[in-house]
This record gives sequence, C-alpha cells and structure tokens, in this order.
Amino acid sequence: MAYSESTAARIEDYLTAKNVAHSSKKMFGGLCFLVDDKMLVGLIGEQLMARIGPDNYEESLAKPHVDAMDFTGREMKGYVYVNPDGLVNDEDLQLWLDLALEYNPKAKSSKKKKN
Repeated sequence: MAYSESTAARIEDYLTAKNVAHSSKKMFGGLCFLVDDKMLVGLIGEQLMARIGPDNYEESLAKPHVDAMDFTGREMKGYVYVNPDGLVNDEDLQLWLDLALEYNPKAKSSKKKKN
C-alpha cells in the first residue's frame, strides 16, 4: 500500500524545523515516524495514524475527519486515524503532530525482538 509522499514530506519538514530527533521506517504497508524509538505517527495510504495517548483520545474522536484506529480489527485507545480532509492545512497536521509529541515521552517502547 502506498502512502502520501507529500504528507510524509510535511511531517519531515515540521519535525526538522522543531529540531526533533526522529527516524522513519516502512511499516504496516506505510511509513512510520519514530521519536526515541517509539512510534509517533504513521501514514497508511492517505490517512495519518497518530499515537496521541488515552488522555486525548475521546476528545480527538469528536473532531471532524477523525476515526478510531482499528488496524487489528479492534479499537486501539490512544491511536486515531485522521482522514486527508483533516490534514489539508499545515495547522491541522501540526495539531496531530503536537499531540503525538506531547504523548511520546509517556509512551512505552515496543519490546525489541531477540535474534
């Protein structure tokens, strides 16, 4: 599955401008951005997947163009999908990036697989 390269570039530009050390990795058939080896946001097709944490979850679901993330078939609290119409303006994208950056220090890292 392809992902929006233009949105990926906008994310890259924003994180770089804020001097946030980050990396990107192809995952889930899309592209994920990581901070401190933890997923910050991802792009799956045209949608943004944002790890915003449980405290911002319910309020975020009430916003336009936002859906619960159910990548595995069940709702994952603390993660949302933002549809392309919710990412048109840089301010819209920055809202989700800032929420994800705010939650990132509290997020747990995935366990590393042993070789």
